[in-house]
Amino acid sequence: MNEAKLNEFMGKLVSDMGGAAMLANIILGDELGLYRAMADSQPVTPEALGSKTGCNARLVREWLNAHAASGYIEHIDGQFRLPEEQAMALAIEDSPVYVAGGAVVIASLFHDKDKLVAAMRGDGSLAWGDHHPCMFSGTERFFRPGYRAHLVAEWLPALEGVVDKLKTGAKVVDIGCGHGASTVIMAQAFPASRFVGIDYHAPSIDIATQRAQEGGVADRVSFAQGTAKNYPGNDYDLVCYFDCLHDMGDPVGAAQHAYQSLKPDGTVLLVEPYANDKLDENMTPVGRLFYAASTFICTPNSLSQEVGLGLGAQAGEARLRKVFTEAGFTHFRRAAETPFNLILEARK
Repeated sequence: MNEAKLNEFMGKLVSDMGGAAMLANIILGDELGLYRAMADSQPVTPEALGSKTGCNARLVREWLNAHAASGYIEHIDGQFRLPEEQAMALAIEDSPVYVAGGAVVIASLFHDKDKLVAAMRGDGSLAWGDHHPCMFSGTERFFRPGYRAHLVAEWLPALEGVVDKLKTGAKVVDIGCGHGASTVIMAQAFPASRFVGIDYHAPSIDIATQRAQEGGVADRVSFAQGTAKNYPGNDYDLVCYFDCLHDMGDPVGAAQHAYQSLKPDGTVLLVEPYANDKLDENMTPVGRLFYAASTFICTPNSLSQEVGLGLGAQAGEARLRKVFTEAGFTHFRRAAETPFNLILEARK
């Protein structure tokens, strides 16, 4: 046994355990408003922060100590400060790098552990709708900042001729829309177009409908329960899949239905988790996160459906290209990318 390698691994493991414990503390700070109360980046004592948020000062001190030890918060002479950079990630929900909401997704993995044990010992299936409810709210909050930052400003303009159609009046369907974050963002940006959101999870459709009303676009946006292979219509200018195609049991069948539902000059916008084509190329912090999440979420969801192809969250561009080629598409390209996403375009 190599003792140096053992010590190195133990250090990594302890660091990961600390990180997991900090995610629980992030959820705590988010729910209690502790980060928002520190978003001005001014130094504060535990007593003052406890008073401001209605929380127990002694527990607030311990929470602050954990953040200081983790490098999340600065500690100077008994006072604590949330730097502006950390505030963007933890306190400001409109920030493009806000991730505190995503910690709730990780919480659902622990809630659902027993279900994954059963899936591992069985047929591998765990349907999306069978996860803990915090999965759905956490997913919306994790992805929405990226959609706000990139969808209208970068991703749609990267597609050939799509923005011009949206400006003059296009018909768009958003498949696997969840709580409707992507649908509402597009509708707010393009008032001449009409949008339909499709998701098989009925509770998500109810919330999406509420989001459209809150966003002032309910007159141009509708949401309906359905699947990627049975939604109605054959005259769409744009078919969108935001971080969902790899979760589907039959992505080829979904792409075939998209082909049939598009106008002859229509476009598919496929947004998928960033991945290279080989495992060795995905041994990065992002790849690690997405493989781990896919073990609990994406792959068992696919295995719960017909075909059960099980692409997983790290399918990569080449595998996704094969899906759309098999479905009949002749044009497939990478239009844009971010550290977290591949933005792919498919046309007939």
